[in-house]
Amino acid sequence: MDQQDLLLKYNIPAPRYTSYPTVPYWNESMNTLSWKEMFYEQFKIHNLKEGLALYIHLPFCESLCTYCGCNKKISLQHHVELPYVEAVLKEWKMYLNLMNQAPIIREIHLGGGTPTFFSPENLVRLLTTIFNDAIIHPQYEFSFEGHPNNTTREHLEALYQLGFRRVSFGVQDNDPVVQKAINRIQPLENVKSVTGWARDTGYTSVNYDLIYGLPFQNTSGLEKTLHEVLSLRPDRIAFYNYAHIPWKSKSQRLYSEQDLPLAQDKIKLYTLGKEIFMDYGYVDIGMDHFALAHDSLVKAKYLKNLHRNFMGYTQTNTSLLLGLGVSSISDASKAYAQNEKELKTYYESIAAGELPIAKGLLLDKKDEYFRQHILNIACNGTTTLDQEFPVEVNKIVLPRLKELEADGLVEIRGKTVFLTAIGQQLTRIVCHAFDLYASGQQEKIQNQFSKAI
Repeated sequence: MDQQDLLLKYNIPAPRYTSYPTVPYWNESMNTLSWKEMFYEQFKIHNLKEGLALYIHLPFCESLCTYCGCNKKISLQHHVELPYVEAVLKEWKMYLNLMNQAPIIREIHLGGGTPTFFSPENLVRLLTTIFNDAIIHPQYEFSFEGHPNNTTREHLEALYQLGFRRVSFGVQDNDPVVQKAINRIQPLENVKSVTGWARDTGYTSVNYDLIYGLPFQNTSGLEKTLHEVLSLRPDRIAFYNYAHIPWKSKSQRLYSEQDLPLAQDKIKLYTLGKEIFMDYGYVDIGMDHFALAHDSLVKAKYLKNLHRNFMGYTQTNTSLLLGLGVSSISDASKAYAQNEKELKTYYESIAAGELPIAKGLLLDKKDEYFRQHILNIACNGTTTLDQEFPVEVNKIVLPRLKELEADGLVEIRGKTVFLTAIGQQLTRIVCHAFDLYASGQQEKIQNQFSKAI
């Protein structure tokens, strides 16, 4: 079977494995009291040893990008900023009350929505208030997402002064036809400007988000986009598969499936992108991510220090991730929790002095065991099976791995599994082999997850 046939065979719905078990298998039995107890226990264990990762969700956008499946709120009214900042700070104070010592912040990521919807002044207000109650780890990593159309020099300079050195700009595609379809009209000049401002300010890492599989996208248009943006030498590239989930994201119903590339054409788009990245000197980090040789992700990959969480790949391996804001997800090593997805219910919980937990999951030993194998594959491309949970390994996981080995995605030597070159392109599928929740859950998988390519 050639590479194109393999990619077609395994182009099936699968999670991106920023967590395991994945969010659709969480439930509402995770009550606030259980989460508080788990957070407190894990904070005591991990804060002094590793520090805390902080994700802050800033949901507002001025216009609707139709491809987007993120939790967002469209508004042209910027008076919404301050009430939201105050709510997030009240949530932070609730967590401070659970801590027995000052939190050591190792990592921060501002996501959205559009974080740069917020004024520099309000972002500074939010962050300095948090910093006043915390200690900044000496090896901290601070990053934020910016829209090239509304990120200003003032945004970049204000966040730089607070320690931010990484910025990610959503580029997606430069083709005017594609931009019109996804309602993201974004001149290349804007991307050039914000990239230049970031570098002039002193940012050491600039990432571009690009998407393949968008409506009306074709190989000639994508090739032109890639040459245009790679000439700007972003330090990192996130090359995402467009996730067509109109049953979950209503805005995607504004175009039809007939407007999308066929499966075989989408695979050509991915293959083209990867070839061009390699030609420009980028290293394949793992699922969707590429970076230049000097980038810290590349160094972490070679040193086997990569980690993966809800913020994607990172080299700061913290076991405790705290999510603040509407729909944010927290990971307390042995438990997950997600905040309310609707602003109204989020605000109501905060006003009542309650953490806005909507659902979550307490992990058992089996969950932890298979999560580690998934992380090993996603981050290091290899994992070694041992004698723990032999029934599940021998009856479920190994048969799946044997099929993947027959197709050349993995190589099994004794008890150790290695990704092959083609397997690296299908990392989600190899991780899927370790996912016990996938057994007998094809309907749920079909309805919840995008395809692997």
